[in-house]
Amino acid sequence: MEICLSFDNGPEPEVTPLVLAALARRGLRASFFPIAQKLRDPARRALAERALAEGHRIGNHTLTHGVPLGRRGGAEAVAEITEAEALLGPLNAQRLFRPNGGGGAMGPHLLNASALRHLRENAYTIVLWNAVPGDFRDPDGWPEVALAQCRAVQGPVLLVLHDLPNGAMRHLDAFLDRLAAEGACFTQEFPAACIPLRHGLPLCDLATLSGEDIAP
Repeated sequence: MEICLSFDNGPEPEVTPLVLAALARRGLRASFFPIAQKLRDPARRALAERALAEGHRIGNHTLTHGVPLGRRGGAEAVAEITEAEALLGPLNAQRLFRPNGGGGAMGPHLLNASALRHLRENAYTIVLWNAVPGDFRDPDGWPEVALAQCRAVQGPVLLVLHDLPNGAMRHLDAFLDRLAAEGACFTQEFPAACIPLRHGLPLCDLATLSGEDIAP
């Protein structure tokens, strides 16, 4: 099992330091996709800066993480990306973008035509996923779901967890130990199957991820 770890929707002062400490103890590097408006808080921005300094990647996960971009008007969807990027600044030097899927679902709700065009024209890399165990809704049961999902993926796993203050990450240490005991190796490199757009260049049929703009 090859596992690429990612954490969405932080940073949170009560949780993100615990996640960073668990990763540091094992020498692991992950990717963090914060809700950008949280970075207006100096304490939360400091956590994102710390994560970057410790070797983790930081990406754009929209400004507000509200309605998925494929269900918005074109200008509104693009603003979610550009306003987030303005807050991220040098934190997102690699131009990574992860859409919010509303629980991990795939489909044309992820993006609309304007958002996709913006991502292509500005040389973003879209980072999707193939394992979302739902720690945001099941803070105690997610480790078993995650293990089952990781075992089921054919090839490298891009696992999405959330550094949110719901108690889920108190299981992270034990979960990482269980993965290691099963022979998992950890990588920071995203699986190719989870990257539909790299530096603005399509690597698959992007129509499956993008619908038409919804009129405001």
